[in-house]
Amino acid sequence: MESSSYPAVFVAPFLAETTTRFVEAAASLPGVSLALVSQDPAERLTPSLRSKLAAHWQIEDGLDPEQIAAAVSQLAGRIGPPRRLLGALEQLQVPLARVREALGIEGMRSEAALNFRDKSRMKDVLRRGGVPCARHALASGAADAAAFVREVGFPLVAKPPAGAAARNTFRVENHAALEEVLRALPPTSEQPMLLEEYVVGNEHSFDAVSVRGEPIWHSLTHYLPGPLEVIENPWIQWTVLLPREVDARRYDDIRRVGARALKVLGMGTGLSHMEWFRRRDGSLAVSEIAARPPGAQFTTLISYAHDVDFYRAWARLMIFDEFDPPPRRYAAGIAFLRAQGRGRVRGIHGLSEAQREMGSLVVEVKLPQPGQLPASSYEGEGYVVLRHPRTEVVEQALRRLVTLVRVELG
Repeated sequence: MESSSYPAVFVAPFLAETTTRFVEAAASLPGVSLALVSQDPAERLTPSLRSKLAAHWQIEDGLDPEQIAAAVSQLAGRIGPPRRLLGALEQLQVPLARVREALGIEGMRSEAALNFRDKSRMKDVLRRGGVPCARHALASGAADAAAFVREVGFPLVAKPPAGAAARNTFRVENHAALEEVLRALPPTSEQPMLLEEYVVGNEHSFDAVSVRGEPIWHSLTHYLPGPLEVIENPWIQWTVLLPREVDARRYDDIRRVGARALKVLGMGTGLSHMEWFRRRDGSLAVSEIAARPPGAQFTTLISYAHDVDFYRAWARLMIFDEFDPPPRRYAAGIAFLRAQGRGRVRGIHGLSEAQREMGSLVVEVKLPQPGQLPASSYEGEGYVVLRHPRTEVVEQALRRLVTLVRVELG
């Protein structure tokens, strides 16, 4: 139950747009006295958010557990000993866990946080727990990589063990490509490279809310196509579909696997984001799981599919261990607009026709602006969010949308 004064600290190294939405949601909860720790100065906050915060503390490195702990200790003098310490970034989960341990704050500990953050360790834990996932190995040099190739063959996937959002992730098709990756990102015993069996199939996510170790709610998405294919082909416009039929029997297997995976990794209370494949033979393979909210506007999609503010729901979950599972009223989908060519954004084509055909489905738009530099990620320069009670209507509209709208660089 929410009390009249509930001190909590939110750590946000940088005040990016999505991160700020999470901070504002937490600061808006009745009874919460929220302090913010950030590398960004208080002047970067909007007047609205500044008025909702109880305190702000600036540090040099927002991922350093010692600096975070020192900041939290100082803030305790202003708001009282914090009962919760939270943050939405993947890279923060281990530092936050260590600070909780050092200061006696309730929440995920470092052993569980490392299970989610270190992808090689994660797969070891999952396989021991009977969760299906791709074969993998850590390579500290060319010899380790060659041994893994002899075991699984090509293609394979190479990435850092603590990566996020498919950054520095490569599909390796042959020995020449492997040598190129090893030259570009030479692994060492201190910083090895994670090699994985390349799984062929349809890629999805499984986002779950757990309270005290029990999964009580889930969401599913379909990636159209998978992020790695999008990274490799700059012309592809990535789309993500949230089907309305989230409880359909065809998802029974991933619900069982997802619950098992969270149990063996040590999930307590929180929102997790799991990426998984359905192979062509129908079997499943878990790719990886993160103990934090999903990126790529998934929280926005979930909000529209359920007609709730899911940013606020996450904040309430993390601070009070409370979550009311909402019904899924709609299917929802997002099309990411990726620019073609070189230079800055020069124009957007096809908007009028797209508006005529599917304008009634659009619930949120962020259009690329003229002169804007191209983004470095597969999320592109803008996006369009659609929703409708029928899943097939949203899926067809997403496919049509990315054939109509084109962002031109020049």
